[in-house]
Amino acid sequence: MQGITLVVLALGLAMDAFAVSVSNSMCFKNLSRRWAYTAALCFGLFQGIMPTIGFFAGRLLGRWIGAIDHWLALVLLGFIGGKMLFEGIRALRRPESCPASPVYGLRMMLVQALATSIDALAVGISFAALSVNILWAACLIAAITFACCAIGSELGRRFGALLGDWAQIFGGLLLVTIGLKIWIEHMFLGG
Repeated sequence: MQGITLVVLALGLAMDAFAVSVSNSMCFKNLSRRWAYTAALCFGLFQGIMPTIGFFAGRLLGRWIGAIDHWLALVLLGFIGGKMLFEGIRALRRPESCPASPVYGLRMMLVQALATSIDALAVGISFAALSVNILWAACLIAAITFACCAIGSELGRRFGALLGDWAQIFGGLLLVTIGLKIWIEHMFLGG
């Protein structure tokens, strides 16, 4: 997987966490900058750990995955990206209000970090099939997620709810596009 593709993939994966960061900074009045950056760090760590777990799980199944790696990338990234698109469009059509809990704390931060990183687990499985350098990929995904979440918190304070929903749609489109790119390269270009 080329460097630019990995950066775009990392941006796509980070969009869920970015959208949550935007929403958190709008909804939780007690969310100080310190908590926002702590959450960004937590999101980044989870986004880096989950593809690593998926990668090693994929390695265990490597013999069976090798023949279908391009299909696996297409299906996993297409599913994850399609889900993000669906949820982003649904949120635009029926915006939800802020959560009932007015206090942002450690428990909520950990639940959000886990929830937004599940898709990275599936991406890690496709990394194993594509023989991606997992250390480099996980560190890049973690760093990009941290930066996106830190920026998202600041933007959420200033620009409101519109940005979060559009970010999720954009992230979904990125993931679907990367899945298609991997499949096309393998099927038609001998990648």
